Amino acid sequence: MEVNGSTSTDETNVVIPQQKRKVIVILENASLEAAKLNPNRYDSKMQLLNCDEHQSILKRLGRDIADARPDIVHQCLLTLLDSPLNKAGHLEVYIHTAKGVVIRINPECRIPRTIKRFSGLMIQLLERGYITSQMGQTKLLEIITPPLIQHLPKDAIKLALSWNAPKVRLYSYFKELNLDEKPLVIAVGAMAKGEDTFADAYTDEKIGISNYSLSASVACGKVCCALEDLWNVM
Repeated sequence: MEVNGSTSTDETNVVIPQQKRKVIVILENASLEAAKLNPNRYDSKMQLLNCDEHQSILKRLGRDIADARPDIVHQCLLTLLDSPLNKAGHLEVYIHTAKGVVIRINPECRIPRTIKRFSGLMIQLLERGYITSQMGQTKLLEIITPPLIQHLPKDAIKLALSWNAPKVRLYSYFKELNLDEKPLVIAVGAMAKGEDTFADAYTDEKIGISNYSLSASVACGKVCCALEDLWNVM
């Protein structure tokens, strides 16, 4: 039951401020790379590289087409920002790109539903460094100074999702952690393939959440659902 912005549990009758309950999801190794595809033309515009439209160009550059998957980030953002967990004020999201760019997402940001419009928005962000609301008073997306670790709470419990790690049932696992007093950081690999070393620099433990290989978006959804159940968010 919520009273004046706080949550009371029937088991302990302890009132816990909702701001204490926070999860920070980091979309790691994300593919958001802008490039001029016709640099010799004066009117050439920046485009977001993606494997559907730029296969021949990627091959010519000697790049793996699996490295150009902005759709993975797009799907993850839709899952996370649309979740009840975010709407209840418990979620923060960062993007850490394969090129080392760190992006902070305002929880109030509304991500475009189509990949084409999303790509256009990301181009604006990478060129300007930020995207503001229509009134211009709130930064909805912002490129911030690396390294990422300096923007994370020092007392947070820091985890990374890995298919190769010991498997846990998220609800039970989260219940054993002290998440009413400490924020939770979870790194999710937002790439098509690759090693799960993307968050070794700042995470304390790797966990697996399924016996099957999951998309990053599904993994984000499972994290949100488990915490919504734990924190009684509907």
